[in-house]
Amino acid sequence: MNGASASIDAVSKAIIEQLQEDGRRPYAAIGKAVGLSEAAVRQRVQKLLDQGVMQIVAVTDPLTVGFRRQAMVGVNVEGDLDPVADALAALDEVEYVVLTAGSFDLLVEIVCEDDDHLLEMINKRIRALPGVRTTETFVYLKLRKQTYTWGTR
Repeated sequence: MNGASASIDAVSKAIIEQLQEDGRRPYAAIGKAVGLSEAAVRQRVQKLLDQGVMQIVAVTDPLTVGFRRQAMVGVNVEGDLDPVADALAALDEVEYVVLTAGSFDLLVEIVCEDDDHLLEMINKRIRALPGVRTTETFVYLKLRKQTYTWGTR
C-alpha cells in the first residue's frame, strides 16, 4: 500500500467487503451483491488495485506452514531510522515493520520456525544491523484476533 489517502465510495467499499470475505469470489457474484455488472466490478477492482487501495493475496496461518514462533520486536536505533527499517523489511522472516513514536523507534513482527530460529533472528540478524542500539522481544503465546477488514466496517 502506498500510504496515500484515497477517497472511495460506498459501492467500492462494498466490493472490498465482498473480496475480504472471499478473495476468489467471482465478479458476477460481487456485481449481484453490490448492484453492478460483472464488467463494472472488474473495472472498479482494477482501479482499486492500481491506486494501491487494496491487494488481493493469499494469507497463510504461520502455524500450519511450519512457523511455530511469532514475536513482535521493539527496536531502538541510533541515527537515521530508514536504513535500519529497510534492512529489516528485506528479511524474509519479517512480515511487518513500522516506524513509531514512543518507547521504540521501530516495531518489527517476525515469524520463525522455532525458538532457535527466533534466537538466531534476534541475536545474529537484527541486533547485528548497523544502527540497532537495543531490542526488546515480545513472544506471541496465542493469537486472539487478526483482521483484514480495515476501512469497510
